[in-house]
Amino acid sequence: MNASITASDLFEQQQERLSLRWVAGQEGARRVLEAVETVARRPSLAGYLNIIYPNKVQILGTEELAWLDGLDSRLRWETIEKIMQYRPLALVISKGQSCPEDLREAAEESQTPLWLSPRRGHELLNHLQYHLARSLAPRVTLHGVFMEVYSIGVLITGESGSGKSELALELVTRGHRLVADDAPEFTQIAPDVLDGSCPELLQDLLELRGLGVLNIRQMFGDTAVKRNKYLRLIVHLGRPEQDGTSHEDGMVRLTGDLGVRRVLDLDVPMITLPVMPGRNLAVLTEAATRTHILRAKGVDPAAAFLARHSHFLEYGSGTP
Repeated sequence: MNASITASDLFEQQQERLSLRWVAGQEGARRVLEAVETVARRPSLAGYLNIIYPNKVQILGTEELAWLDGLDSRLRWETIEKIMQYRPLALVISKGQSCPEDLREAAEESQTPLWLSPRRGHELLNHLQYHLARSLAPRVTLHGVFMEVYSIGVLITGESGSGKSELALELVTRGHRLVADDAPEFTQIAPDVLDGSCPELLQDLLELRGLGVLNIRQMFGDTAVKRNKYLRLIVHLGRPEQDGTSHEDGMVRLTGDLGVRRVLDLDVPMITLPVMPGRNLAVLTEAATRTHILRAKGVDPAAAFLARHSHFLEYGSGTP
């Protein structure tokens, strides 16, 4: 399902911040902008008035209104009509300038939302571009528990009944923070950034078999939950082979069961922890997170051990 936003939603979300006032085209409140429309043509989500490559939100500053005033009456009307035919999500007049009457009439006739703001054009551009980019960014919902462990975002995945929620509860008691249980949402807000958050319906909640739904904020306080976090690591809880045999090779014993998982357009590092009786998964998850942080800094214990081993084979136990 494609991300989308309506003109009324955008107005409500930015009305207070940008001091927006709806002056014409109220009947266009349900006009929709979908994410797919942002890649079909060259126009950007928001920008100054452009009738060649029209933006989805057209900003009219002092220069744009002055340019319209410089056109003869016939060309002016044709230009305004052309702007409306492109069906922008909205038109925004900056710096509290008075709205030209012919522009107001055209907006009412074409049901194009026309807003007025006392903010300068570049402020409108920055706020609207950023907000629309986040609202329409690619997003996906994954099954798992999203946590903040040692200040980085860790997604705990695994089959149903593998102990994800129990592990999350143990991590919370150890001072880490819950972001989302069961269905965290991830949005690609930048080419290399996945922002994870919790659906409003599941905010602060954690479900465990036998205990039901727990409110982590009420049980452990405000510091036990977090609104959102960037995804940096996936910890997958895997089941061991049913026959008791293991097919892992020797390198896995040294480096750990490392891999990647494709989430939207990014490959996220993933480590698999076998779930077996007696294993302290909370400690193992903390260790996996610490190891990931070290690797991100260029410190690889497995590589250091292999280098030490090669040195030993080449020079023996003595000092070279």
